[in-house]
Amino acid sequence: MANSPSSKKRARQTERRTAVNRARRSRIRTFIRKVEEAISTGDFSAAAEALKVAQPEIMRGVSKGVTHRNTASRKISRLAGRVKALQA
Repeated sequence: MANSPSSKKRARQTERRTAVNRARRSRIRTFIRKVEEAISTGDFSAAAEALKVAQPEIMRGVSKGVTHRNTASRKISRLAGRVKALQA
Protein backbone atom coordinates (compact mmCIF):
# COMPACT_ATOMS: atom_id res chain seq x y z
CA MET A 1 0.00 0.00 0.00
CA ALA A 2 1.24 3.51 -0.85
CA ASN A 3 2.40 5.47 2.18
CA SER A 4 4.33 8.55 1.08
CA PRO A 5 2.51 11.41 -0.68
CA SER A 6 4.47 10.81 -3.89
CA SER A 7 3.67 7.10 -3.96
CA LYS A 8 -0.02 7.88 -3.31
CA LYS A 9 0.04 10.27 -6.27
CA ARG A 10 1.73 7.66 -8.47
CA ALA A 11 -0.96 5.15 -7.50
CA ARG A 12 -3.68 7.63 -8.52
CA GLN A 13 -1.93 8.38 -11.82
CA THR A 14 -1.48 4.68 -12.56
CA GLU A 15 -5.17 4.09 -11.91
CA ARG A 16 -6.14 6.82 -14.39
CA ARG A 17 -3.67 5.68 -17.07
CA THR A 18 -4.82 2.07 -16.67
CA ALA A 19 -8.42 3.11 -17.30
CA VAL A 20 -7.43 5.10 -20.41
CA ASN A 21 -5.26 2.28 -21.78
CA ARG A 22 -7.99 -0.29 -21.12
CA ALA A 23 -10.45 1.85 -23.11
CA ARG A 24 -7.97 2.23 -25.97
CA ARG A 25 -7.25 -1.50 -26.08
CA SER A 26 -10.96 -2.27 -26.04
CA ARG A 27 -11.57 0.20 -28.88
CA ILE A 28 -8.82 -1.43 -30.97
CA ARG A 29 -10.29 -4.89 -30.34
CA THR A 30 -13.71 -3.62 -31.44
CA PHE A 31 -12.32 -2.38 -34.75
CA ILE A 32 -10.50 -5.68 -35.30
CA ARG A 33 -13.69 -7.60 -34.52
CA LYS A 34 -15.61 -5.54 -37.09
CA VAL A 35 -13.06 -6.51 -39.75
CA GLU A 36 -13.26 -10.18 -38.76
CA GLU A 37 -17.07 -10.12 -38.86
CA ALA A 38 -16.98 -8.59 -42.34
CA ILE A 39 -14.51 -11.28 -43.42
CA SER A 40 -16.75 -14.02 -42.05
CA THR A 41 -19.71 -12.74 -44.07
CA GLY A 42 -17.55 -13.00 -47.18
CA ASP A 43 -18.24 -9.42 -48.28
CA PHE A 44 -14.99 -8.08 -49.74
CA SER A 45 -16.02 -4.43 -49.97
CA ALA A 46 -17.29 -4.32 -46.38
CA ALA A 47 -14.17 -6.09 -45.12
CA ALA A 48 -11.88 -3.76 -47.07
CA GLU A 49 -13.71 -0.71 -45.72
CA ALA A 50 -13.58 -2.04 -42.15
CA LEU A 51 -9.84 -2.68 -42.52
CA LYS A 52 -9.32 0.81 -43.89
CA VAL A 53 -10.96 2.24 -40.76
CA ALA A 54 -9.26 -0.19 -38.35
CA GLN A 55 -5.72 0.28 -39.63
CA PRO A 56 -5.13 3.84 -38.31
CA GLU A 57 -6.85 2.92 -35.05
CA ILE A 58 -4.47 -0.01 -34.52
CA MET A 59 -1.45 2.17 -35.29
CA ARG A 60 -2.76 4.86 -32.95
CA GLY A 61 -2.50 2.27 -30.20
CA VAL A 62 1.19 1.97 -31.05
CA SER A 63 1.80 5.72 -30.85
CA LYS A 64 -0.03 5.85 -27.51
CA GLY A 65 2.06 2.97 -26.15
CA VAL A 66 -0.79 0.49 -25.74
CA THR A 67 0.58 -2.10 -28.17
CA HIS A 68 3.99 -2.90 -29.61
CA ARG A 69 4.75 -1.76 -33.16
CA ASN A 70 5.48 -5.27 -34.42
CA THR A 71 2.31 -6.67 -32.84
CA ALA A 72 0.19 -4.04 -34.56
CA SER A 73 1.95 -4.58 -37.90
CA ARG A 74 1.42 -8.32 -37.62
CA LYS A 75 -2.29 -7.90 -36.89
CA ILE A 76 -2.76 -5.50 -39.80
CA SER A 77 -0.80 -7.77 -42.13
CA ARG A 78 -2.82 -10.86 -41.24
CA LEU A 79 -6.13 -9.03 -41.52
CA ALA A 80 -5.08 -7.55 -44.89
CA GLY A 81 -4.13 -11.00 -46.13
CA ARG A 82 -7.50 -12.43 -45.12
CA VAL A 83 -9.35 -9.53 -46.75
CA LYS A 84 -7.32 -9.91 -49.95
CA ALA A 85 -8.16 -13.63 -50.05
CA LEU A 86 -11.86 -12.68 -50.28
CA GLN A 87 -11.23 -10.74 -53.46
CA ALA A 88 -10.16 -13.80 -55.45
